[in-house]
Amino acid sequence: MALPLSNGCTRLTLSPPARFRPQSTIFATLSPSRPDTVNWVESTSSFFDQDTRPILLFDGVCNLCNGGVRFVRNVDRNRRIRFEALQSESGKKLLRRSGRAPDDISSVVLVEKDRSYIKSEAVLKIMDYLELPFPQLAFFLQFVPLFVRDFMYDNVANNRYAIFGYSDSCEI
Repeated sequence: MALPLSNGCTRLTLSPPARFRPQSTIFATLSPSRPDTVNWVESTSSFFDQDTRPILLFDGVCNLCNGGVRFVRNVDRNRRIRFEALQSESGKKLLRRSGRAPDDISSVVLVEKDRSYIKSEAVLKIMDYLELPFPQLAFFLQFVPLFVRDFMYDNVANNRYAIFGYSDSCEI
């Protein structure tokens, strides 16, 4: 409230502070489990029945990702890694198996029979499957803190289309 004074100035007075009553807001609720919920590990176990090699999931339209897959194929002379595009039906199922959304193409994922790796951990694990000197390089890179490795990975991944471009279809 403003009160005029005789010297032409105005005096401001403050009203008493408002009282806030804490309110609780529900942001999310857990829905009861449905009987038709799919166990993605069981439903994708057939991927590893006949062939136990890990599966590298990659963005099939990303030029950087396709180049990485070509590089791994050339260096992996013993064919220890299989490949599947994230956009394929199999890729979407394996993403769910890995605990990721089926439309999440933000990261390379390496799916083994019992475990999945994402981001920089996936890259280091892929390096372990390759011939020398890559396993040794992966050994030293594991000492770089995960948050630093993933920060660097995310910066490249978030800008991969702008820097390297993309194609209309999966090349591999």
